[in-house]
Amino acid sequence: MAYTDDAVLSKLSALNETHESIATTAQWIMFHRRHAAQTVHLWLTKIRDLPSPKRLNMIYLANEVTQQSKARHKDDFLQAFSPFIADATALAYKGASPDIQGKLRRVVDVWRDRNIFERDIQDAMEARLNELDKTRNTSKVGGFGGPMFGASASPSIPAELVPLVATQQSLLKCENLAKTALSNANSEYDRLIDPANSPPAPPVYAARLHGLLKSLANAEGAVKEGIKARKELLTAMEKIVTTNREALDTEESQLSEVRSRKAIIENRKQEVELAIMGSNSKEQSPGDRASGSPAPEPARPQVEALTPPHVQDHDGLYSNAPTAYIGEDTSPAAAAQPNSSTTHHQAAFPSAPGIEMLSHLASQYQSVPVNVNGSSKKRKIEASDDFPDLGGDDGIDEDVAEILRKDSHQ
Repeated sequence: MAYTDDAVLSKLSALNETHESIATTAQWIMFHRRHAAQTVHLWLTKIRDLPSPKRLNMIYLANEVTQQSKARHKDDFLQAFSPFIADATALAYKGASPDIQGKLRRVVDVWRDRNIFERDIQDAMEARLNELDKTRNTSKVGGFGGPMFGASASPSIPAELVPLVATQQSLLKCENLAKTALSNANSEYDRLIDPANSPPAPPVYAARLHGLLKSLANAEGAVKEGIKARKELLTAMEKIVTTNREALDTEESQLSEVRSRKAIIENRKQEVELAIMGSNSKEQSPGDRASGSPAPEPARPQVEALTPPHVQDHDGLYSNAPTAYIGEDTSPAAAAQPNSSTTHHQAAFPSAPGIEMLSHLASQYQSVPVNVNGSSKKRKIEASDDFPDLGGDDGIDEDVAEILRKDSHQ
């Protein structure tokens, strides 16, 4: 079968875990050792596309080819596999079952024991596997947010940052690949270009230069992938920055509006308070407003005294005219002369209250005797002088007057 990319891919696809299949494919590949770099490139592409269980067969194929090349002192495939063997082994090791990982470890140990690859490549290969083991052990122990705490314990990632996380992981993967490819390409370049090293035979030297070109091309591709991943990360970050800037402008405008409304409400509150203070100051007296003292309490209502008013307070209620008592002379001639009893009473009680005056007036009358034997009640008039002169044309008859006088002396 002629050597073509499709032929190589067909051979790799038909590979199984039996020793016969691996040995037959390895012999066909080694027969076309002039295309070692291209064959390794197709092998690396295929191993990336295969599931985890079938990647072990690709490592077995690489082991068969490299050991046969080492035994035959053919360095074509050793140089072609050296830049990529660490990444390919780590890719097959990651996510594999413990059984497959143990088999991969035994292959790596065989390479170290038989010095298949150079020391730095072997160290890089084992370091990658140890790093994967360390990450797996940390997950099993259950660090913070690890599987031991369950999915709910892992910190949730905001939806806006999910693209960043995926892009960052892709970038880290590209960085690791580019670092390994650059290291291998630079070391191979220094070894071939170093003037201290004598150049090998022209056919071998041409093969090594061809392998170096492939290594540099692989390093170039890895670096390009890293640049692409970093640009995608920057694009995602710029998108998030743009979104946050727009949100920031909106929030700043909202803040300005809230502050303006707050100032309006504060001014309105001060106006209402001043209006309340003004209405309170109007109710105070001028002196109180000037002094700033609070308004005095309203005066208590005056209670009217229970005693009757004095006579002099009510001049219209009592007449200054003398009072005619029984027995007094009410004639015009007697009125012209002052009455001693009236004068005495007025002198004795010039300003007695009304109720006291009535009591004193009542005391001026003599009590009317009452006949205990049930006889008729008669008022005794002791002095005849108590009656006025009833004679004359205007008085009563003399007989009547005489009878009255006799009754008064009985």
